[in-house]
Amino acid sequence: MKNTFTALKISIFSLFVLTSLVACDKDFSIIESDVLGEGNANFLTNTEFIPVTAYNKKLSALQVNNLASNLLGVFKDPEYGTTTAGIVTQLTPSVYGVDFGVNPTIDKVTLHIPYFSTAIGLDDEGNTTYQLDSVYGNANKPIKLSIYRSNYFLRDFNPLGDASTSQNYYSNASSTTNSALNGSTTINFDDHILETIFSASTIIPSSAASETITDEDTEDEIITYSEPAFKVELESEFWQNTIVAKSGGSELSNENNFKNYFRGLYFKAEAVDDTNDGSMFLVNLESTNAYITIAYTNGEDDARVENTYTLKFTGNKLNTFINDFETTLTDGDNVNGDSTIHLKGMEGSMAVIDLFGTEDLDGNEIPDNLDTFLKTYRKTDESGNFVKDEDDNYVLKRLINEAHLEIYEDDTQVSNTLDDNGDEYHKYDRIYAYDIKNNTTLIDYLYDPTENNAAVSSKIISLGQRGVLTDDDGEEKVKYKIRITEHLNNIIQNDSTNYNIGLVISNNVNYTNNSEILNSTDEVTAVPSASVITPRGTILYGSHESVDDDKKLKLNILFTETKED
Repeated sequence: MKNTFTALKISIFSLFVLTSLVACDKDFSIIESDVLGEGNANFLTNTEFIPVTAYNKKLSALQVNNLASNLLGVFKDPEYGTTTAGIVTQLTPSVYGVDFGVNPTIDKVTLHIPYFSTAIGLDDEGNTTYQLDSVYGNANKPIKLSIYRSNYFLRDFNPLGDASTSQNYYSNASSTTNSALNGSTTINFDDHILETIFSASTIIPSSAASETITDEDTEDEIITYSEPAFKVELESEFWQNTIVAKSGGSELSNENNFKNYFRGLYFKAEAVDDTNDGSMFLVNLESTNAYITIAYTNGEDDARVENTYTLKFTGNKLNTFINDFETTLTDGDNVNGDSTIHLKGMEGSMAVIDLFGTEDLDGNEIPDNLDTFLKTYRKTDESGNFVKDEDDNYVLKRLINEAHLEIYEDDTQVSNTLDDNGDEYHKYDRIYAYDIKNNTTLIDYLYDPTENNAAVSSKIISLGQRGVLTDDDGEEKVKYKIRITEHLNNIIQNDSTNYNIGLVISNNVNYTNNSEILNSTDEVTAVPSASVITPRGTILYGSHESVDDDKKLKLNILFTETKED
């Protein structure tokens, strides 16, 4: 009996998804079908490991504006060193052309910026308790925080482009100052400080609910609680002179005038001592609860009226990064691969995975290693040409049931010490894979139904969680699996182009936007923005021949094929 496979219009991935939903864990299982398995008279399953080339790509000048959230603070990574993150942001009034009335006087100015947190229960009084989700480093170590009025104008449009070209800002982490690049110049935000509006050297993020008091010190006083936030009172005099005193003036009359008059705030974080240690936290400036509120009264002495004026953190905003690394990051060997792979967030490092060698994108030639792979999975005629059926589908000799990149953490360099929360330091690390050429997610990610708001357990079919396994010798290894089953099926069945795959570290695999690289001179033109707002890093074993086979980064394929007649 002669057995061949015709390229499937619908992949067996759907069968795998159903199985995964029944039993899904950190170290997902490989499927061995009862239908297409060893017990069947005509088919058998087998596994092969294919060597790939994995190498490092040092990152610099990454787009740092238009991010979904922003990092602020000081973070000392045990493998890499210290990064300091600052924020520069515009403010937008809730209303323009405001008249503050007769004899306006400020009672209180409140700055309120939510952290990212999760509600975890109720206290003894029935109030919600929270856990902070995105605090990195030494959570009990304070940082110094200064907030300045900035005189640097954050443009919306690039004057060097056409009228619709947005202005992007890029990281400059090799500098020793809070600076950014705009494509033509370097901006040191310390050179654009007008006034200090807040300064403290004891800032520690708290998981306590944020309290808001209305009708304070009266019989009608009400206390309401919301998610944890960085909340401080600001000195009234600055806001009286800068905002309230401009009542009815052109400065507050419209958006353009206001942005030119009040150009924004600059949040500058610093370590409090020479240990370069501290905490870094993700803040949600996009939240409706992120604001500066000016509470004031106006009117005659015998008829004072309470009012509020609110400023939001909408408009352009960006992160600044300063790296003080103890580990030197460099571009790797794209021919032989690297023995060690460095994944580091913010302006750090990524990996490039070359599966079969890069194709001639002009369509003239397929490299021998990809051609060999295709001939292993497609049926060929006596002349070595690929065979197609009457529907113009390739006839296959093998079906890929499961394919994934197998990646091991470098246990000689990665610290698994406990952080201040008692968790393993790298416990929630995730690796995010993307198509470098098109700056998109892989097709396996799109097919993955396991998306949820808890990023650590989202997309766990395509982007496996960090898992610890014990081998036959009793040695513990930390392993990642990045599924590329459909990615390979697309190459085999649909002649999809063999583009390289990028790997970055991420704490939020649900966030799929990209950050452009300024003036890129190679194939990597952007990185997933999720890695830009991820301060952590990890170190992995690479694909170089010097790495032990049982720890080497490789491609693992489980396939079904016809038995020999």
